[in-house]
Amino acid sequence: MKKTYTLGVIGGGFMAKAILDGAISKGIISPQEIVVSEPSEERRKLFSKNNIHVVNDNIFTVNNSRFVLFSVKPQNFSAVANHIKGADIPVIISIMAGVTKQSIQNFLGGNLRIARAMPNLPCSIGEGMTGLDANGLTVEEREFVKSLFLSVGKVILLNEGLLNAVTGLSGSGPAYVFLFMQSLVEAGIAQGLSENDSFMLALQTMKGGIKLIENNGGQSIDELIAAVSSKGGTTVAALESLFFDNWKESVKRAVDCAVKRAEELSL
Repeated sequence: MKKTYTLGVIGGGFMAKAILDGAISKGIISPQEIVVSEPSEERRKLFSKNNIHVVNDNIFTVNNSRFVLFSVKPQNFSAVANHIKGADIPVIISIMAGVTKQSIQNFLGGNLRIARAMPNLPCSIGEGMTGLDANGLTVEEREFVKSLFLSVGKVILLNEGLLNAVTGLSGSGPAYVFLFMQSLVEAGIAQGLSENDSFMLALQTMKGGIKLIENNGGQSIDELIAAVSSKGGTTVAALESLFFDNWKESVKRAVDCAVKRAEELSL
């Protein structure tokens, strides 16, 4: 069957829109090459404003696309799979957390070519991080899938078995950053700063710190920490407090809890 569209999308949620917006803006794909299947009329209107063809028909989308991006909630996948089983299923790109390639095969049947990706929230501003397993795809297919996620940030290629670790680190990671930012702001307020001033100080400090890591001139993170720390000074006092509270191990435990939860939710 001749495929009308390069990319079909089942589930027009926030992440799907972020990926499509990025891919279109970077010239990876044109709106005319995309079809989105979404039950919500409001969401369909949002995509159609960008001249993307929208439908409420998963079978049409699968039958007429070279690639199909599954961005439905994991708990809804079985219902979607039962509906489209037997259709002319193309290369699958899944961003469904915890739904393994084997589960997708089991639900849909056949020897399918599947890529699994774990993008994160900053994809919405082009600063995302995606862990991608594209094993089993042709070189051309893999490059297309990779380009979609490169259009919204950075990509690392890895085996599917590590995607739960990606979920725990970068998938959930933005929340850790937000929590640390919130903690800094509240700490500043406790020291007498206004909320606005504390927010500005904390935000620019975090941004500056990240820039120093990015442009470190070959310095390790330990060396950067040492560069801020004077013996007997304020930074050392603060770091000693964090070390006393076993802060690094606390972060490791948090990521471990997220990974274990991802494993529990896996299909």
